[in-house]
Amino acid sequence: MADASHGIDEALVRRLIGAQFPHWAGLDVRQVASAGTDNAMFRLGDELVVRLPKAEWAAGQIEKEQRWLPRLAPGLPLPVPVPVGAGAPGEGFGEPWGVYAWLDGADAWAEPVTDPAHAAEELGRFGVALRAADATGGPRSFRGGAVTEWEGGALPSAVAGLAAAGLLDARAALDAWERVLALPAWDRAPVWLHGDLLPGNLLTRDGRLSAVIDFGGLGTGDPAADLLPAWTLLTAATRPLFRAASEVDDATWARGRGWALCWGLVTDHYYGDLGGPGTAPAPNPVLAAVARRAWTEALPESG
Repeated sequence: MADASHGIDEALVRRLIGAQFPHWAGLDVRQVASAGTDNAMFRLGDELVVRLPKAEWAAGQIEKEQRWLPRLAPGLPLPVPVPVGAGAPGEGFGEPWGVYAWLDGADAWAEPVTDPAHAAEELGRFGVALRAADATGGPRSFRGGAVTEWEGGALPSAVAGLAAAGLLDARAALDAWERVLALPAWDRAPVWLHGDLLPGNLLTRDGRLSAVIDFGGLGTGDPAADLLPAWTLLTAATRPLFRAASEVDDATWARGRGWALCWGLVTDHYYGDLGGPGTAPAPNPVLAAVARRAWTEALPESG
């Protein structure tokens, strides 16, 4: 959904701030360009950022972040967004929204890490710390169950579409998917996971990983989806560092690779420029490129 279709623009943000946070009303408002599909972001002065849900499925994400991030942040080894204001529906906007402290940096797709070994170890430590936090009462992450719950039967058609475009061997992809389906499920108590550790939600400064943002997918469940950076961000040479730092067992690592394969294939087909039934209303070249990297890195390791 395009921001403009919902009237989410700088004028709306100024009205909301003026009505609910008048002490910030004099600050400059400017939109932040992003390939994200869930929330629109606007700088508020130099030290704040406003987030507003722009898709129906993003309803409730801001409230979740506002509740849980202050509790989780002190135990995490990387900076995360700190909520500083909870906005209510108003001025014609029907959802809760939030104000956060701004974190300097560029997303890891726009400005990739130049020290992947550091990123591998830091992301591994981040996952360990997040999983160690008390998950009592935590909501279930939309990626906290089996990958098949997220996939919803879309993978075979994605494989067919990508194969028809000459991008992959359909038999190899479907055989790999059958092996994912045979993996043992997570059988322990639910733990916290970020749920969306894609390059666009990781910040870099001077080529090094500096922060983790966008906790809209935060929740509890199987942590395997938080291993996605192994195939969306890291290299074959640095994946072992991430695996060791993540302290996960073989089955969880394999389920993480299954997420990379499935998410990559389905998302590449949906947001790419292949066209045809079932694809997104508008291509998202950034997400499609991240997805392409995910499945092309994961598939050779899925034998």
